[in-house]
Amino acid sequence: MQSVTRQQPWDQLLVEYKHRWRLHARPSQLPPPGAWRVWLIMAGRGFGKTRAGAEFIQESIRAGTTSRIALIGATAADCRDVMVEGESGILNIAHPDYRPDYEPSKRRLTWPNGQVATLFSAEEPDRLRGPQHDLLWADEPATWKYPETWDMAMLGLRLGKDPRAVATTTPRPTPLIKALIADPNTVVTRGTTYENRDNLAPAFFDKIIRKYEGTRLGRQELMGEILDDNPYALWQRGTIENLRVTKAPPLIRIVVGVDPAVTGSETSAETGIVVAGTAADGTIYILGDYSVRGSPIDWARAVERAYRIHAADRVIGEVNNGGDLVEVNLRTVDPTISFRAVHASRGKLIRAEPVASLYEQGRVRHVGTYPALEDQMCEWMPGNESPDRMDALVWAVTDLTARAGGRPLIGSGTMRNW
Repeated sequence: MQSVTRQQPWDQLLVEYKHRWRLHARPSQLPPPGAWRVWLIMAGRGFGKTRAGAEFIQESIRAGTTSRIALIGATAADCRDVMVEGESGILNIAHPDYRPDYEPSKRRLTWPNGQVATLFSAEEPDRLRGPQHDLLWADEPATWKYPETWDMAMLGLRLGKDPRAVATTTPRPTPLIKALIADPNTVVTRGTTYENRDNLAPAFFDKIIRKYEGTRLGRQELMGEILDDNPYALWQRGTIENLRVTKAPPLIRIVVGVDPAVTGSETSAETGIVVAGTAADGTIYILGDYSVRGSPIDWARAVERAYRIHAADRVIGEVNNGGDLVEVNLRTVDPTISFRAVHASRGKLIRAEPVASLYEQGRVRHVGTYPALEDQMCEWMPGNESPDRMDALVWAVTDLTARAGGRPLIGSGTMRNW
């Protein structure tokens, strides 16, 4: 019994050491000194942004400087799976004596001393109209579908003597991120994936490096830079931004464009799944990006979900690689889906250029923000590897244009009914 008693203080010391974040963190992961309103951590993937955000919340709790906290993720699932339950989330980094009670059904974390954090999704900005807070953690605001969520959150950040916000994100040249950087009340921390290499699984690091190193997007995803427009790309971010809306008018036709992956391994391409609709005046609205990486049954279910959510009229699927198996795969999930097969008989540039021209003419608008899709559109150059999400968008817009009573887009390929 004596040996056990002697071991207990040592165990406690190990617990305390493990949870002394300031002993383990890199200087760039610690809150900056001085009077600031927003701390923007803008860094490459794997930098440790989530850990820094979670530790900032937990440190504020232990210091007693906050009582009402808002946690905002890009989606409800992101807020739960990354910010709260993730490996670097609040529940996993919290000291045992300061670990909050998590009530998922109430979207709430409650610490032993009564301090409370509420979970919000950036897809529901109106939920932030009423609540007040003295501390805010916003994760990946550069990917939020509705950037006005930030405005709603900041209007509610009005409790206490020194309300503050931390935003953790991979950079993208969105108006929200640019505005935050330009705000004199914002302190910006920049960092790269390489800074945290010692704490990253080799497989993760190698995968990210293999995908992005040596590319323009690598400057964004690895180095944490904000990219200017690629002068050789068919789309420009400013064009898309100027045509962005928060809501579509009544639509007369809605389709789901699909560019299917033919394999389902971790190294496979994603299956591009993009929903678009056309209004009575011929304007086309991009309504959703449901692209996934997974098995054929996984992407078939994602297509079916998008089809049902938007009450689509038809699925438009490329069959160059999968042939009849694409339709068979969809029918396995839902035999009632209306499906049209398309076959790419012309080059990708010939298919994409007319769609890019529609954007220049102001005839295509994005409802909300689709960062991964827009990255592909604004980075793809003729001759590069096929981008799945962009392909799905091209098929959807091509079909809508052809069915609107006008001339079919040049080089759109061939279509047939099933």
